[in-house]
Amino acid sequence: MANYRDRRVAQEILKEVNDILHKKVRDPRVQDVSITDVKVTGDLQEATIFYSLLSDKASDKQKAQEGLEKATGLVRRELGHRLSIYKTPEITFTRDESVEYGNHIDELLRGLHKD
Repeated sequence: MANYRDRRVAQEILKEVNDILHKKVRDPRVQDVSITDVKVTGDLQEATIFYSLLSDKASDKQKAQEGLEKATGLVRRELGHRLSIYKTPEITFTRDESVEYGNHIDELLRGLHKD
């Protein structure tokens, strides 16, 4: 049963963090960030929040990561108010490489079809 609970909490975190980033965080560095996935540890003590960015520029990626790190405290506080769990997990933001990988594959496939 714990597995279902983890997934439910992860889904809730995903939804709320997207909302918090777009409504509460006034940092232009995180405006184009989308939360793609959340992994929570079994004890719900830690949540890794995966995000993607529309831009491919390294400087934008760097700025987004810095913006998210700066916003971590605020995001966690907000989550504390919104989540229906006893203790708010520690959160870590990590760029979702799978989205980029998928985009790269799409580009390669498009390139193949042009020939």
